[in-house]
Amino acid sequence: MRKLLLSAAGAALLSTPASAAVTVLTFEGIGNLNPVGGFYAPNYFFSPATLALVDIDAGGSGNFANEPSPNTIMFFLDANNAILNVPAGFTTGFSFFYSSAVAATVTVYDGLNATGNVLGVINLAAQAFDNCTGDPTGAFCNWTRVGVAFAGTAYSIDFAGTANFTGFDNITFGRDRPVIPEPGVWAMLIAGFGLVGCAVRRRRTALAA
Repeated sequence: MRKLLLSAAGAALLSTPASAAVTVLTFEGIGNLNPVGGFYAPNYFFSPATLALVDIDAGGSGNFANEPSPNTIMFFLDANNAILNVPAGFTTGFSFFYSSAVAATVTVYDGLNATGNVLGVINLAAQAFDNCTGDPTGAFCNWTRVGVAFAGTAYSIDFAGTANFTGFDNITFGRDRPVIPEPGVWAMLIAGFGLVGCAVRRRRTALAA
């Protein structure tokens, strides 16, 4: 059985107080398996195959644990990549957390729709199941923070990999290290979203049947 991100069982746009130039996409507030699309419009637009995935502990179908911000991540099912367009462009750096069962690559471009010149490349190692601690109920339990600094203005990002094998969270613009918001901020977000429930489940190695 393949090790996947979607369980066989069933957004805030956060500007960090440290710097107005730093923006974090957490995917909170998007429903389980719903397209991310223009959730962050008009500043950010995701390709159609890009979906939100909610942790099964929070009532979704995500087979992951220890995510950097509860309880939603970004992944893709019907394509082997997700493209993020930033019409106004962004500079300085870009970063995120990821968990992946396969090697993957993230590429930053100076044109829309993953076109133009390559400004930066991040190679992702397969690490999803390594050295897991904390929440024991998700197979994809190791999250690594990575990023890249670059010169020029970027307009799109290609998150490439294998469908249902790689998840992303806390996509951060304006710095080459992703931001982890303070607990008090998450408490307010969670209260606002009215997150309820905690599903008891056995550890799975497959995220989609």
